Amino acid sequence: MKEKSVLREEMKKILGEIDGSSYAAKSKAIHDKLFASKEWQHAQAIGVTISRFPEVDTEAIIMRAWEEEKRVAVPKCFPSTKSMEFYFLENFNQLETVYFGLKEPILSEVELCPKNMLELVLVPGLIFDEKGYRIGFGGGYYDRFLVNYMGSKVSLAFSQQLVKNVPTDHYDIPVHKIVTNEVVYDCIIRK
Repeated sequence: MKEKSVLREEMKKILGEIDGSSYAAKSKAIHDKLFASKEWQHAQAIGVTISRFPEVDTEAIIMRAWEEEKRVAVPKCFPSTKSMEFYFLENFNQLETVYFGLKEPILSEVELCPKNMLELVLVPGLIFDEKGYRIGFGGGYYDRFLVNYMGSKVSLAFSQQLVKNVPTDHYDIPVHKIVTNEVVYDCIIRK
């Protein structure tokens, strides 16, 4: 089986070829399926990253959550400890651009969200299989954060991000559900 780094680069190339109108339509199809899910409907506090193309758009998800009076929390990575915490976001002005063009909360303007308050975490990734395993972007932040996380773990993906099997390590934590533009996968393995 190919190494994760090779698979990452191949998927980035595939996703980079999605044109703008197709990207918008597929993101909307994913949003609609997410908003119809019991995980979304029951959650009052949601953890979500600020996406960058070609990841599934999350700005519309954040705005919808605010409209529904849900609390939104976004992650801040701490490279020195390889850890991540979520902070409540009340508007997009509370974000700053950090390394690799990522947007993260400005700590002086936001409040820490305890892990146990998050009822739903939208877990990002590049490649997924139907069992809920994923290849992320290589930092391992989510795998460390999700240890002992008891809420719902859902990933959003374009259908071309699904593969037969993802190579896994002992510390990989599968998600409960993967929402794609075509199908919603209820994943078999629960951890």
